Amino acid sequence: MADGLDWESLTEATSGAVGALVSTTVLYPLDTCKTKYQAEVQSHGQRKYRNLSDVLWEAISTRQFLSLYQGLGTKNFQSFISQFVYFYSYSYFRRWYLQKNGAKSIGTKANLVVAAAAGACTVVVTQPLDTVSSRMQTSAFGKSKGLRETLSEGYWSEAYEGLGVSLLLTANPAIQYTVFDRLKQRILMKQSSKVADTKSSPAALSAFSAFVLGAISKSVATVVTYPAIRCKVMIQSADTEDESNKDTQSKTPKTMVGALSSIWGKEGFPGLFKGLQAQILKTVFSSALLLMIKEKISKYTWISMLALRRAGGVLTWIDELVKTGRATKDKNEKWRLDTGKDRT
Repeated sequence: MADGLDWESLTEATSGAVGALVSTTVLYPLDTCKTKYQAEVQSHGQRKYRNLSDVLWEAISTRQFLSLYQGLGTKNFQSFISQFVYFYSYSYFRRWYLQKNGAKSIGTKANLVVAAAAGACTVVVTQPLDTVSSRMQTSAFGKSKGLRETLSEGYWSEAYEGLGVSLLLTANPAIQYTVFDRLKQRILMKQSSKVADTKSSPAALSAFSAFVLGAISKSVATVVTYPAIRCKVMIQSADTEDESNKDTQSKTPKTMVGALSSIWGKEGFPGLFKGLQAQILKTVFSSALLLMIKEKISKYTWISMLALRRAGGVLTWIDELVKTGRATKDKNEKWRLDTGKDRT
């Protein structure tokens, strides 16, 4: 039973999922403000939000501060599942590639392919939750609906709106984790000489180093893919219910081409990067915090997995003993019936 599981991949997946859960909860109000700011597309004279702080001020002035947490449960669930699937897939594909090629390390190009494949698996599994989460965040403060109600509003095909853009954005974590791994390997190579003669656990990044490397890698990935990120938010956002803006706001675009056309027609080229600073601020801190937590708890997660593996081995051993005992008992019973005597 224990040998049938990829324990290393399971450890990576669990550590990444826990890190995602913590980082999502801590930074959720910032994420809500960022998402609502990105989703708005209006001409310059008709903007509701001129900057990120306007979203925060609206929540405070309308006494809806707690609405900054609307959709938190769904987002946490989506983040946990997403990171678990991603880290498990990434670790599994990486190990498969190394074993197939007999290599000790994976090159940059191969790492990009592996990360993109893991990202594609993640998107297909979590897209409905991602869409629902975005709609809950972009709803008017105090008017967000629950997960079940939001899903039941339309057809299941609508839950996969933005799937094409999401698949395109698998390049984002691919770039991020490739940059992170490259920088991480360089740092650990300098530290390896210090533990080369010991039998201690493998060298790990310090919390500060993991935070800095996570911030750098995510910044690079965010800048490169930001226009697609904003298009995805627009496609998945909730339709406005503000009557005063009914004539000035068009219906939410449902394709990347439609989103790009809407942005270009109303905001021009700068609109493609509207909210970039907020996106970098949120994603950099989120990813850096996620990777920092993942690095620090990986050791303890691995110890827990080893304990589970050993427990599974013990259970298998007990199960074998029970089966052997039953077989012996059945054999003795058959012998007694055949001979009419008890076997001593």
